[in-house]
Amino acid sequence: MTVRDKLLALVVVIFWGGNFLAIHVGLEHFPPLLLACLRWLVLAVPTVLFVRPPKGNRWWLFGYGLGVGTAQFAFLFLGMANGLPTGLASLVLQASAPFTVLLGAVLLRERLTWRQSTGVALAVGGLVAIAAARSAVAPMLPLALGLLAALSWAFGNLCSRKAAPEDPMRFMLWMSVVPPVPLFALSWFVEGKAAVVTALDTAFTPSGWAALAALGYVVVFATVVGQGIWTILLARYPAGIVAPYCMLIPVVGIALAMVVLGERPSWVELLAGVVIVAGVLYGTPRVPAVAPTEPAPPMAPATRAP
Repeated sequence: MTVRDKLLALVVVIFWGGNFLAIHVGLEHFPPLLLACLRWLVLAVPTVLFVRPPKGNRWWLFGYGLGVGTAQFAFLFLGMANGLPTGLASLVLQASAPFTVLLGAVLLRERLTWRQSTGVALAVGGLVAIAAARSAVAPMLPLALGLLAALSWAFGNLCSRKAAPEDPMRFMLWMSVVPPVPLFALSWFVEGKAAVVTALDTAFTPSGWAALAALGYVVVFATVVGQGIWTILLARYPAGIVAPYCMLIPVVGIALAMVVLGERPSWVELLAGVVIVAGVLYGTPRVPAVAPTEPAPPMAPATRAP
């Protein structure tokens, strides 16, 4: 990768690591399911008005929207609202990588290499260590919800892989059309009409300004700008070169949570986090970059034999 593209990848990592801090701020005003609904609704409206629908099987798009857009953010926001620390949430969500590998082997009959199996084993071992440490000091429900969010992301990854979209950015934008309706229905019936109405009525008052700013960050910087740059990088380089930068997201997320929110993860969680990141990184296939080839010299004109 060029120096400029490496810097762009780091910008995306910072945007995505800061995404968890923005979610924390948004959850202080909005109920979790309503915040997840608004997160996609703000993006879905301009998408329907100004972006052409992607080509291909719409069912895979629907599955991608349910997995990545609906279930992932519903479980993640519920987990954080019920006590999952912001920094730990950024780490637990990385479990989507080994989950994707395992689901690909089970559902798509993809063959696991020895390297992938070792990486999955390391990542799962780190998650078990975190679960054991958390169970001694806090309820397990928030961590379980975070893991369900990672599993939902993995299901969405399989749908995206089966869809094989020609234009990934347009595919991602139209995915945002799927989550708002089911998330709003869940919010209305689970969180209650009173909570929904109160949060919306007070959103544009001083008590809701911080939450609106956080929502804007999630939509603009974490989704449109971040995903847009990431899509460009994936179009320029093999996935094996770009994907390892995702391993820096929990580093940024945990650091921001420590500095801004004063979170202090235990040494067991930090060590297990290193093991998870190492496992995901080790299990990521190494795809060598293809060196540009020089054009062949023009052929000399054929001569007629005497």
